[in-house]
Amino acid sequence: MKPPPFEYHAPATRPEALALMARYGGEAKVLAGGQSLVPAMNFRLAAPSVLVDLNGVTDLFGIERGEGDRLRIRAMTRQRTVERSPLVAEAAPLIAEAMPHIAHPQIRNRGTFGGSLAHADPAAELPAVMVALDGLLKVQRQAEGGDGGTIAERIIPASDFFLGMFATALEPDEILVEALVPPLPPLTGTAFEEFARRHGDYALAGACAVVTLADGGTVHDVRLVLFAVGDTPMRAVSAESLLVGQAPDEEAIRAAAQAAAADIDPHTDIHATAEYRRHLVRVLAKRALARAVQRARART
Repeated sequence: MKPPPFEYHAPATRPEALALMARYGGEAKVLAGGQSLVPAMNFRLAAPSVLVDLNGVTDLFGIERGEGDRLRIRAMTRQRTVERSPLVAEAAPLIAEAMPHIAHPQIRNRGTFGGSLAHADPAAELPAVMVALDGLLKVQRQAEGGDGGTIAERIIPASDFFLGMFATALEPDEILVEALVPPLPPLTGTAFEEFARRHGDYALAGACAVVTLADGGTVHDVRLVLFAVGDTPMRAVSAESLLVGQAPDEEAIRAAAQAAAADIDPHTDIHATAEYRRHLVRVLAKRALARAVQRARART
């Protein structure tokens, strides 16, 4: 299969890229790693008339600590770079734990951190991880009435960014430029779990847990996010409410996992029934919560 005809642009600077998006709007698609967009174009599932290739925009690559000790991962940073980063492993171990589950090394060598977020696949790991970490996403556009080099930006909480299957809060002329991850509070542990038919396949279900303990050992705060069981990453709010203020023993964690499974309405497809996905959520949520609690206790 070959894609339909398109116009190709390879800007060298961020203002140039934003100017192209402002000019073409909904006709254009950003090309990052191309690991999702190019196959979709080849199968005629996507047919943009313009591609704006960001691989030459060097200031969209990189990982660093920013204001407020936030971890900053620029959108074009390769997934393999994120996976191997000591800074990511230290500042956001949940990201480091999730990265090896994304497809295969060959994909991660080209795939980008921001590309996965902007693609918003409900079975993808990174959207759920960003929601669990209470992350922020910085998007930019060319300012209206500007001189072409003037940039307008907004910061979108990850919890508000994913609107549906392959749908985000990005406007047609906007580009996702950076992911911001706040530092973990003291006495906080994280854990990632997913189940796929084979390693590298799309997940049938997954869970991300972030647990913060109080000085007395009870749960001060918890974020449990499920993926591949709905159109977006899903906060398991009922499960979280059962744990806050409680001692996170085996019984409490089991009850929370049961509540997480009861709250979802997963679909049935050729890979798994809805009931099987509920079963997976019960198992994966329990494992993720238990391991996050164990890691939080290890930080005391």
